[in-house]
Formats: sequence, structure tokens, C-alpha cells
Amino acid sequence: MADGNYVYDEESGEWLSPEEAAAKAKGPEVLDAVGNPLVDGDAVTLIKDLKVKGAGQTLKRGTLIKSIRLTGDAQEIDCKHEGIKGLVLRAEFVKKRS
Repeated sequence: MADGNYVYDEESGEWLSPEEAAAKAKGPEVLDAVGNPLVDGDAVTLIKDLKVKGAGQTLKRGTLIKSIRLTGDAQEIDCKHEGIKGLVLRAEFVKKRS
């Protein structure tokens, strides 16, 4: 801490280097079902059939979801699909498209 570049993290009560502070500010890493990291704008496919509560619809395995958004939760992604508003999927049910 002699150089004064450390940042105090009030949540953990620890002093963090600038690199650690930047990584923490970035948010949690979101991984798909096979361990690939997801980022905003990625396209994913469903790995199993999912019943959508409130929509009376089932999304079939292999359905392509384009342009996802991360929510800040390591387990959830926000996305759009025709006819379904406010769709939030669990990351464990999707696979990143190459």
C-alpha cells in the first residue's frame, strides 16, 4: 500500500489493487451450460425444452436466442423472443453459439 494506488472496498472491508477493483466492478462471470463465458450481445441456443410461465408457451430445444443481456446475476440472462416480453433465462439452460 506504499504507492497509494489501492482502493478500499466497503463491501468486503479490504484494500484492493486497481486490477482487482476493476475485475470486481465488472460483475460476476456468467457461464453457459458447458462453461463458456457469456457477454452482452451473444447468441445462445437452448439445450432443453423450457415452459415459459405466464406465456403459455414452450421454447423448444435448439431455439436460437439472439442478443442476450447480462443482468448482474451470475445465473440469469435477459433476452427477447418473439411473443414473449421480459424473458429471463437461467444460464445453465443455454449454450453459446460459436
